[in-house]
Amino acid sequence: MSGAKRGGGLLIAGTTSDAGKSVVTAGICRWLARQGVKVAPFKAQNMSLNSFVTLEGAEIGRAQAMQAQAARVEPTALMNPVLLKPGSDHSSQVVLLGKPVGEMSARGFFGEAGGSSSPGKALHGGRREQLLGIVTDCLEQLRGTYDAVICEGAGSPAEINLRRTDIVNMGIARAARFPVVVVGDIDRGGVFASFFGTTALLSPEDQSLIAGYMVNKFRGDVSLLEPGMEMLRGLTGRATYGVLPFRHGLGIDEEDGLRVSLRGAVRESVVAPPVGEDVLRVAVCAVPLMSNFTDVDALAAEPGVVVRFVDRAEELADADLVVVPGTRGTVKALQWLRERGLADALLRRAAEGRPVLGICGGFQVLGERISDEVESKAGEVDGLGLLPVRIRFEREKTLARPVGSALGEDVAGYEIHHGVAEVLGGEAFLDGCRVGSVWGTHWHGSLESDGFRRAFLREVATAAGRRFVPAPDTSFATLREEQLDLLGDLIEEHADTRALLRLIEGGAPSGLPFIPPGAP
Repeated sequence: MSGAKRGGGLLIAGTTSDAGKSVVTAGICRWLARQGVKVAPFKAQNMSLNSFVTLEGAEIGRAQAMQAQAARVEPTALMNPVLLKPGSDHSSQVVLLGKPVGEMSARGFFGEAGGSSSPGKALHGGRREQLLGIVTDCLEQLRGTYDAVICEGAGSPAEINLRRTDIVNMGIARAARFPVVVVGDIDRGGVFASFFGTTALLSPEDQSLIAGYMVNKFRGDVSLLEPGMEMLRGLTGRATYGVLPFRHGLGIDEEDGLRVSLRGAVRESVVAPPVGEDVLRVAVCAVPLMSNFTDVDALAAEPGVVVRFVDRAEELADADLVVVPGTRGTVKALQWLRERGLADALLRRAAEGRPVLGICGGFQVLGERISDEVESKAGEVDGLGLLPVRIRFEREKTLARPVGSALGEDVAGYEIHHGVAEVLGGEAFLDGCRVGSVWGTHWHGSLESDGFRRAFLREVATAAGRRFVPAPDTSFATLREEQLDLLGDLIEEHADTRALLRLIEGGAPSGLPFIPPGAP
């Protein structure tokens, strides 16, 4: 691409994890797309159990897939070249350019540099910084195709113990010479100290790219914040590019299912009243290493459907449907279900003809037998025996975007799993099976197909004896678009969009002052 015009860009960093980087990145992407700008999202490295499969069969973080939808473009592996999927507190599966290349300990991933030129060998040799060349190449390819690339950082750029091998915050910003806007969650308190401290812990070269700040989740009168922003500008020489108000109902995809509140609602938005006489109560077993819990978002979007995450057997008692979701640790999840009495509760439900749905790892748990020498290396393990299925784990991961039909309706989904299912009986159901009121499938995202979701909920209501009627006009895709438009509105109405455009097109302002002490 030498000589080709490169698009501009911006990196959205945060004072902490969950400061709002994903939301702000998506909002800027949607705002730019509305202006006719051809824009793409980018996150060099993501750590998440919520992932998605692109059309080319690559696995990336769901947050980047959501941001691509905000930008109105098709997601690709270039947008998230490194994905880490935790398997325990100490190790993760490394997905490189959409394909898994092995398991790594944290120490191995953050290890010393070396001379290997192979990405897989570099990872297994603990040479993380060698990935910088790969991620910058992906970014350059995007810049050659798009007018602008909005990058999302990870955690905080001031994690000084990791700066030497950083490829996702200041490492990528410095490589691309992208300006950086630091987002802070004012709900946590101490936002001005966080902005100042984040800047002051960076080296002079890194500080020269910190263009300014953005306050997220503000409640109240912005004029009360203005004196603090003026003082911050006086201390740092940097502007605040926006104060984004707190908004309910932004049910966008989360990065990390491990942070789900076990007893919280899927969304904070107001639940619409049921169309029929009854509501449907859905309990989602919050299994360890829960992945793609966003599968139940489409259920939560239905008027009259109440979704909650549970971790105790007694919480299944009043549920009309129990969902056993995906997990990065099928055998660990099975053990957890047994230890907590949830396995016995599921067996009782099935015997009583009460609905249970297993998705991906949850489907595997419901089978007769699991043979696993790959994920847990536990060998042969008995499943719950609710479905006539035997699971064999393969080293090759299945990454697919299947389409089909069930309950008389068209269905689309995506698959991400090492376990291969041998279905020995039952009624066919989305490449899995159904026995009575127990369903199992490897397909994530199937409930986003509106006709199928309504047909499935009618079956659940009948089996549960509920006078529940699915709303005839709920469109999950439309609701998702409305949420992305809300994010675009936040940026358009509450950020200095002219100044953001200048940063994207021209880079960080020159002459930004150095704030001591700088990086140690």
